[in-house]
Parts: sequence; structure tokens; C-alpha cells
Amino acid sequence: MRRSWVVLALGLTSLAAALVTGRELYYHLAYFFIAALILSALWAWSATRGLRLSRYTRTSRAQVGRPLEEHFSLYNTSWLPKLWVTIHDGSDLPGHRASRVIHSLGPHREYHWAIRTLCERRGRFRLGPVVISSGDPLGLFEFRHEFPQTGNIVVYPATVPVRGFPQPMGHLPGGDALRRRTHHITTNAASVREYVPGDSFNRIHWPSTARKDRLIVKEFELDPMSNAWIFLDMEQAVHFKVPVDEAELALRGREPWRKRVKRLRLEASTEEYAVTAAASVAEFFIRRRRAVGLVTYGQRREVIQADRDERQLGKILETLAVLRAEGEMPFSEVLSMEGSRLTPGTIVVAISPSVREEWVQAALLLGRAGLRVVTILVDAASFGGPSGASLFKERLLATGTPAILLRNGDPLEEALNSIPPLRTVPVLPLTYVIPTASR
Repeated sequence: MRRSWVVLALGLTSLAAALVTGRELYYHLAYFFIAALILSALWAWSATRGLRLSRYTRTSRAQVGRPLEEHFSLYNTSWLPKLWVTIHDGSDLPGHRASRVIHSLGPHREYHWAIRTLCERRGRFRLGPVVISSGDPLGLFEFRHEFPQTGNIVVYPATVPVRGFPQPMGHLPGGDALRRRTHHITTNAASVREYVPGDSFNRIHWPSTARKDRLIVKEFELDPMSNAWIFLDMEQAVHFKVPVDEAELALRGREPWRKRVKRLRLEASTEEYAVTAAASVAEFFIRRRRAVGLVTYGQRREVIQADRDERQLGKILETLAVLRAEGEMPFSEVLSMEGSRLTPGTIVVAISPSVREEWVQAALLLGRAGLRVVTILVDAASFGGPSGASLFKERLLATGTPAILLRNGDPLEEALNSIPPLRTVPVLPLTYVIPTASR
């Protein structure tokens, strides 16, 4: 715009000189500068008109460590060519660079491009808005046109494959099966009923259908297997983070995309390690058809009731995606209050970077109450926090409670697969002593 003011000043000066001197040269210069301003303004105005932009992603969900692919299409609906068009994307997804400059877009022509972004941070992010700008060949004017449409993308936390995590056998109170109906297909067929629209065809009981001459489906009961509950410590005071080196971060951003996939590392914070461990454990139990629940106190109280399907895994990952260590309740109180509502035999996975004695005592009390406790300790000392997690690990192992220690830079897959098995109490057979008759 500064150039346009210079040209306007030159035009006015030439016009003033022409009026004072009466020379044709100054008149021609004044006409030239004024015509250049008018034509440049019209050119720049038309350069951003008649453009149609569309963007789409295959899914609104992504995961840390995996790429997000977004497709763009810019269509010129006018009969005038566009010499150059600048696309500026306002998305706040880290590393998502969709802005670019398009040259020589002819009339009724379309330009496609795709962006692949490696997701390196969990959370909910905005895609858009988009601002299109262009100008005239002389660079006197620049016009902008905004497309305010936005979308959201949820980036789930990363998960690592877990194979050797403790999973004890089911708990049967009094030796009886659980008399609770479920919409899942299990090995426990309880009864039959008439077919209703929406029932899956693999639930049809064909012998009863043949006898009744109408569709009959099976009803199932829950398997007598112990549920798994994940307790995640999100108290703000116990979490620590290693300061980020901006130079190293900028260097990583300039690395090739494939090389960055191989070198992907978690953010150096106790919060990120704890959330990733919780997501990996939840995926492990869901893949083995266990009912999994989640309890955590972050921005607010989050309790996801135990369930056992892929939809449950999605709910847990979505909750963990936006979870932040902003809680105020100590982890010991969370374990005591929420753990008292669980039935004996339930698996409790306690994840915490805290070095307070109280939460370890609360975990041991849950174990004495008949719950199967597994602890995952995040070593706060390796993230710049206080030490003491290694002592907690030794104490828990001495009492028979499985425990592992996660340190900054440790591969989570190896750590989660190295956890010791749960100690089970052997069930001794009952022996009856038949009294002999006295002589």
C-alpha cells in the first residue's frame, strides 16, 4: 500500500505541474499515474473474486506419532486468470503448514494439493480459517478474502504395544456368574427373545427360529471377568516438565518427514508419560475384551464407567487427549474415595509421579481390601522434580504389589512389558476329616 501512496503523490504532483506550466508532458504523466492506480486496484480486486476453496480430512481423529492428511482444492470460477494467489491457513495444529502460493491459475481451472502433518502433540486443535490474498503486477494493492469456516481435529495420545501386562483371572463372588445382561456377544448365552429391528444377524438362534417360525435371537450375560480401572494422577503440584530447547525444536521441524517419524519422542514431561502409559494400558485391556474404566481429576472430575468395546477405547482416548494436569485433589484422596466403590477382584492401575507417602499407603489399603493393584511410577527426578520414586518402587515390590518406574527417555514399550505379574493367593482344596468311631 505504501507504493500506491507514492504513485498517487506522483500523479497529484504531475497534475499540479501541468496546471501551473501547461505542458503536455505533465498532463501525460498525471494521466498515466492515475490510470495505473485505477487499473491496479481493479486487477487486485478481481484477483480474489471468483475463487472457491474446499478442504477436507478423512477423519476428525488423529493420534500422536501418526500422520494427518488434509486435502485442499482451489477452483477459479471466473473468466479472468489469476497470476498469483497466496493461501494463508490459520490452523493451530503444531507443524501443520498448509499455507502456500499458487501461480498462474487459469480461468475455470482447479488446483489440488495435500498436506501430511506428523501429529506430535495431543489435544483438540482448530483447522482454519483460511485467508486468500492477491494483488496487481505492480504491487500497488493487495486485497484479502477470508473463508471463516473452521473445523476441529482431536489428536489422541500415543499408545505403545503392551503384551505382558498383569491380568488376573475373573473374580466370582461365591462361585456364581454375574447375572447382568449385555448388548455384547459373550460366551454366556442367558436366554432367547423375539427379534427386534436393529439386532445383529449373528445373534439369531436358528433352532428356536425354526420351531417358532419367526426370528428368535439370543441374549447374553457379562463374562465373570474382573474389570480394570485406571487411576491417573493429574494433580498440578506433582507434575514437572523439562524446559524445551527452542533451537533443537526448530531443527527437528526442518527434518524430513520420514526421518521425524523414526525419531518421534514424547514431550519431556511427567504429564505426557503418565497419559501415554494410561492410554497404552487401556488399549491393552480393551483388545483382550476386558471392561475398562478411567478415574482422573484434571480440569474437573472425570469418571468413565467400565465398558469393553472399541467405542469405550475411543471415549478414554478422547478424554486423555484434552486432559491437563490442573487438578488440586491429592492422589491419595482420589484412590481412597473412588476406590472404595469398586468390588473385590477389580484390577486397579495407579499411575502417578507423586513422591508423597500417602498415595502409596492408599494403594496398599486397596490391595488389602481385595483389589488387584498395579502401580506405574513416573520418576519426577528425571524431569527436574523431587526424588523418591525408586524407594516407592522397592517398597511396593516388597509387599507383592507390581510396580514399574518410568524415567525420562525410557522406551515405554519395554518398560510396560517388564512389569512383574500379580501375586495371586493360592486356593487350597478343602479336606474333610472323617471322625472314626471310638472303641
